[in-house]
Amino acid sequence: MKLNFRTLGLCFAAATLLAACSEPPEIAAKVAKRPDVAPYMGANNGFMTKNWIPGNQASWAESTDKRTQGQNEYSRVK
Repeated sequence: MKLNFRTLGLCFAAATLLAACSEPPEIAAKVAKRPDVAPYMGANNGFMTKNWIPGNQASWAESTDKRTQGQNEYSRVK
């Protein structure tokens, strides 16, 4: 009887651990990437940079280049 409870407990623990593997995949990343809208189209809200005009590809490229240069350690040290 003691062996049966131990086996039952181990089976329950294994089933609990395996249940965590069956979670559904995250869909937030799939929703964020929209292939029908170009990245420079963007959203017209308060979270965008000041010099970027939504829909203007040149201003989008300029603002992303400026942001990446600000994150470059080599250009910041100079």
